Amino acid sequence: MRTLIAEPLMARAFAPFGDVIEATDDAVQKAINYGHTTRFHDLAELDLMSNGGRAGVSIFRSTPLAQPVTIKIMEYHPLSSQAFVPLSKRPYLVVVAPKGPFDAGAMRAFVAAGGQGVNYHPGTWHHFSLALEEVSDFLVIDRIADETDTVNCVEHELAAGEQVSVRRG
Repeated sequence: MRTLIAEPLMARAFAPFGDVIEATDDAVQKAINYGHTTRFHDLAELDLMSNGGRAGVSIFRSTPLAQPVTIKIMEYHPLSSQAFVPLSKRPYLVVVAPKGPFDAGAMRAFVAAGGQGVNYHPGTWHHFSLALEEVSDFLVIDRIADETDTVNCVEHELAAGEQVSVRRG
């Protein structure tokens, strides 16, 4: 089984898959609330409204998997982006693959710091939330649609030869 070493989550390396959501010096900053607040402006390109969807805000509670993590399933959302912002200061794993037909050889893994969120662009293959140290909550901004709309989550169960083991770098 191939092993992926998770690299630190950096905006440039993650750009083919989506946006890194974090308050950095590179972000557009605006003083608001009479100078008492700094707004780190427009950090993710959300795409949620296609086919009658609307923006939804949820909390996902993720339980860590055994280490090293074996990736057995990936998913993507063809109609929308999906943003995850950790509500703790704990690191977590992000596993992605490029848009298009699933290519196990193109999978990448990142370690996100507790202050970093991610926004997966529509069509980007990704694993579900991978808490590392403890049960962790994530604020999730994604597309909400009619309960019968199951077309916005496509899963791919990895064959034995596609599975990878992920460990922190």
